[in-house]
Amino acid sequence: MNMNVEKVAMLKAAQNAVVAAHTYQSPDIQFMADILGDSFALAQKAAETDAETVYMCGVRFMAEGVKILAPQKRVILVEPSADCPMARQISPESVVEFRKKHPEYAVVAYINTTAELKAVADVCVTSSSAVKIVRSLPERDILFIPDKNLGDYVSRQVPEKRILTWEGYCPVHHGVTAAAVIAAKSEYPAAKVVIHPECPPEAVALADMTGSTAAIIEYIKETCAAGGEVIVATERGVVDRYSPDYPGLLHQLDADILTCPDMKRTTADSLLAAMEGHGGEEIILEPARADAARNSLVRMIELG
Repeated sequence: MNMNVEKVAMLKAAQNAVVAAHTYQSPDIQFMADILGDSFALAQKAAETDAETVYMCGVRFMAEGVKILAPQKRVILVEPSADCPMARQISPESVVEFRKKHPEYAVVAYINTTAELKAVADVCVTSSSAVKIVRSLPERDILFIPDKNLGDYVSRQVPEKRILTWEGYCPVHHGVTAAAVIAAKSEYPAAKVVIHPECPPEAVALADMTGSTAAIIEYIKETCAAGGEVIVATERGVVDRYSPDYPGLLHQLDADILTCPDMKRTTADSLLAAMEGHGGEEIILEPARADAARNSLVRMIELG
């Protein structure tokens, strides 16, 4: 571990590179990262650096996000097999076909989508900005892709809109059940429940707080700093990272279910291999598609 840390630091300096890691990555990867964050914020921070090369410790759409925002940078996905199943649950062709039949609909794409899907959407959203952006759109009819659970959450917050969702979902968060939340609350009666809106609505309804990964982390810090307990219903990377700071106060809901296998593919060894040139994959995007995808991200920034 220490040898890897030293080698990574040397290679970053030699290559004018930064390491970006999502908060669902393992603690050792987070320790070696220059930038930590949640999906779009992570890509945005990485794109804004002066580094020539960005090593993304996350999944493919996150590396694509950096390349879309900063096409001049060399972007390396450290673990090429790390993908987001939800990002590929809809084909761009099916969205184009929907738009032809229903031109009155605005297409809103969750950030957890491929560059190809972003390119055929009107605007992207994150879990933290989705409600605000959907509410601000002039269109009443919205096609929300691909996460039906986040779409359901948004529709409850913005009842004045007619929101149609696709049958997409995060395989990890979708596994959370209301019964699991009830059992955890029974085991830790003093604890507050925080949950990600990618979870099913019946589980979300039982939580004390619903929010993005970044918002969940802030809630944890505020609550645990005051001595409160928190049951965390999102990918276990958050609890793995912060439980040493708040011993006995953080409780992971369904650790076996809330472990993303794609996020855990990246290791210290695979990061080092990518930086040494015998691992990883450089992200290459067709310019026209990247430009179209960038438009949906720029509009998200403007509205969100």
